[in-house]
Amino acid sequence: MAPTIEAHGLVKRYKEVVALDGLDLAVEQGTILAVLGPNGAGKTTAVSILTTLLKADEGTATVAGFDVRDHPDEVKKNIGLSGQFAAVDEQLTGFENLRMVGRLYRMGKPAAVRRSRELLEQFDLTEAADRPVKGYSGGMRRRLDLAGALIAEPPILFLDEPTTGLDPRSRADLWIAIKDLVAKGTTLLLTTQYMEEAEHLADDIMVIDHGKEIAHGNADELKTMIGGERVVVTVSHADDVVRATDLLAQFAVGEQYIEDHTREITVPISGGAPVLTAALRALDVAGVEISDVGLRRPTLDDVFLTLTGHRTEETNSESAEVRT
Repeated sequence: MAPTIEAHGLVKRYKEVVALDGLDLAVEQGTILAVLGPNGAGKTTAVSILTTLLKADEGTATVAGFDVRDHPDEVKKNIGLSGQFAAVDEQLTGFENLRMVGRLYRMGKPAAVRRSRELLEQFDLTEAADRPVKGYSGGMRRRLDLAGALIAEPPILFLDEPTTGLDPRSRADLWIAIKDLVAKGTTLLLTTQYMEEAEHLADDIMVIDHGKEIAHGNADELKTMIGGERVVVTVSHADDVVRATDLLAQFAVGEQYIEDHTREITVPISGGAPVLTAALRALDVAGVEISDVGLRRPTLDDVFLTLTGHRTEETNSESAEVRT
C-alpha cells in the first residue's frame, strides 16, 4: 500500500535562499510523522507544498493518492491544516468561528452547528463557546484552531508547530487530543522544534536542516545513531567554566556543549560511571566547585546537536525560512 503522504525530491527556492533541497518523505496511514528542525529548516515550506499552498520548483508529492500540483482540489477535500499561528477571528465567538469554517466547507447549517458543538466539547471549549475569541488564552485559541482543521473530519491532518508558545499544561492537553485523533485513524504530519513533542507523539521522526533530511527513524534509533552517554556538569562559578571545560576535554569522545547562562557543560563520553568518577576527581583536584552533576543517555536534542552543531531552539537568521 502506498503511503498516505509521499514526496520525492522537493526543491523550493526564494532567489538565493534554498528552503527545500531535495526533500523526500512518506507517512503511512494512521501514523504520525514528526518533521523536526530549527527555524528556517524548511518545515513550513514542506507543509505549504503538501497542502497546495505553494508549488515546488522541483520534485513531486501526493496526498491521499492525488498529486498536489495536478489535483489540488482533491487534496484539499482530504486534509485539514493548522498553521503556526491560530487562524481564528477574534471578534467572533468560538462557536461562530467553527460554524463559519463548516459553512466554508459547504456543510449545511444543521450539520455545521452539530459538528461545531461536538468539537467544542471534544476540545474542552464548551464553557467558552459563546465568548469572543479575543478573550481566549493562547492554549484555548490553539485548541480552537485545531478544531477548525477537523470540522470536515479529514482523514489527513497537517499541524505546523501546533504547540509553539503554549504553557506545559496546554501542550499536554493538545498532545492528548492529537493522540486521540490518530487512534481513530487520522494520518498526521507534524512539524515541531520540541524534542519532547516528537518523542512523545511520533511513530517516525525526520530531522531536517537547511531543507535536507539529516536523520530518520524512531526516537530510539536516532539516539542509538550517536551512541555513548553524556556527563552533565554544572559549575558553581562562571569563572571556572573555561577551566572545567578544558579538564573535561580529556574524557570527551565528541564535541562538548556549554550553556554559558546556566554554567552547564555537556560531555559525550564512552565508559559510563568509571569515566564520570574520573572526571569528578579531576575537577576536585583542580579545585573546580560544581553544584550539580549527572550521567544520562543521549536525547533527541543531543542527536540534533551532534548532526548539525546547534540545538533546534537556535535560529540562524541567515538561513531563516522565507514565509509567504
